[in-house]
Amino acid sequence: MDITLMVALVIALALFFDFTNGFHDTANAMATPIATGALKPKTAVALAAILNLIGAFLSTEVAKTISGGLIREGDGGVQITPTLIFAGLIGAIVWNLFTWLLGLPSSSSHALFGGLIGAAVVGAGFGAIDPGVLLSKIVIPAVLAPLTAGFIAFVVTKIAYSITRKRERDGFKRGQIFTSSLVSLAHGTNDAQKTMGVITLTLIAAGFQEGGTGPQLWVVVACAIAIAAGTYSGGWRIIRTLGKGITEVEPAQGFAAESATTATILASSASGFALSTTQVASGSVIGTGLGRKGASVRWGTAGRIAIGWLITIPSAGAIAAVMALIAGLGPIGVVLDAAFALAAIGGIFLYSRRDAVDHRNLDTVEPGMIVRPKRRKRKGGA
Repeated sequence: MDITLMVALVIALALFFDFTNGFHDTANAMATPIATGALKPKTAVALAAILNLIGAFLSTEVAKTISGGLIREGDGGVQITPTLIFAGLIGAIVWNLFTWLLGLPSSSSHALFGGLIGAAVVGAGFGAIDPGVLLSKIVIPAVLAPLTAGFIAFVVTKIAYSITRKRERDGFKRGQIFTSSLVSLAHGTNDAQKTMGVITLTLIAAGFQEGGTGPQLWVVVACAIAIAAGTYSGGWRIIRTLGKGITEVEPAQGFAAESATTATILASSASGFALSTTQVASGSVIGTGLGRKGASVRWGTAGRIAIGWLITIPSAGAIAAVMALIAGLGPIGVVLDAAFALAAIGGIFLYSRRDAVDHRNLDTVEPGMIVRPKRRKRKGGA
């Protein structure tokens, strides 16, 4: 297949992944302020979209981690082809949409990493993956980031409740508008860059850009617009899962969780760590549950979400590996992969219409809750 056409297909698919990343992760910033009533649903997602757009222009360190770090460069250049990247993106997108259908707040970032790794291993062997970058920039942040965010949220919650009285805490609801906005801004600085890195990696692999260089301006602009458009579409299923799960979280806790999430993401973006916003946001929510007297963490639900995180990389990688094997058949293989992707995307979308979710029916289904208040025992019996 003509290399220019293949690159164009990869870029189009990468931007679609960026779109799915946007609506998949909207809940990380806006589920809490929607649940507490700090922001109306449509206002929340519009604000998140604008700030995701702005955030995408603030840094490119994470993009460089993907375009010039995760996949090794050998004597002949990057050890992955545009065709393999195409297969990797299919794995990431299919897993992203599947977890969205379930309303599961899994990691779009890890779906992308898993897809790229699975395709690269099939096409170029395990030697194509730089284990040092994988460990230091992806695996370690995946473990430490939610723990760090949870600890910060725990401390901030403790402080907030110790220095304020109940009647003084309404201000935290207004403060949530600011902190949730910061989460959206931080999300743009981290997640939009991952697609920038994939497109840059494709251009380098195809010989259209020199190795070791960062994303071009048009790539930054395109990715910023794609993730903002996806964010504005809402991702209501996952907002329903996280938002319904944290409706009992008080504004002071939401303020603490969003502050912790923002601090963790911005620090990681500056260091080039490609972490999961979903993991960080969930860790922060759990931290607030531990930090407020009278609240408890429902570890069963948190554990199920954690299992979803653990299987995301291997699941997306397995799908991508199969796509890479099929793509190895030549042009007909690429056509078959494209047909599978279209069928999977269309099928998931049509199935989702059987249970459509938008800003008008976020509270109609009771999903598994992450944090809920303890019920106080009544005096004199149940």
